[in-house]
Amino acid sequence: MTKLLHITERALWDAARRAGTYEMSTRGKTLSEEGFIHCSLPEQLRGVADFLYGGYEGPDELVVLTIDSERLTVPVRFEAPEPGGVEFPHIYGPLPVDAVTEVSPWPVS
Repeated sequence: MTKLLHITERALWDAARRAGTYEMSTRGKTLSEEGFIHCSLPEQLRGVADFLYGGYEGPDELVVLTIDSERLTVPVRFEAPEPGGVEFPHIYGPLPVDAVTEVSPWPVS
C-alpha cells in the first residue's frame, strides 16, 4: 500500500461522505476541471499545505485525508509539475470515500 495524502476543507469532505465520492482536485478546483486529484506523500505534505493553504482563514477547518492506494479503482500516476521536478501522486478519477482510512485535522500534531 502506498499512503497518499490529500488536504482539504472539512465541509468538502463531509459532502463527499454523503455523496460516496470525493471529486475536488485541489483548493478551488474540481476533478473535472483539473483531470486528477492532487495528492502528496507524507514527506511532501507540509510544503503542499503551505503552498495551497498558507495563511488559510476559511470558514472550515482543514483536514488531511489518508488514502489507501490499494482501495482505488482508478489509476494513480506520479508526475512532476515541471520536467525534472519532484513527482507527486495524482489520482485519475473520483476518490471513493471507503479508500480513505483516516481523517486528521490540519495541522497534524
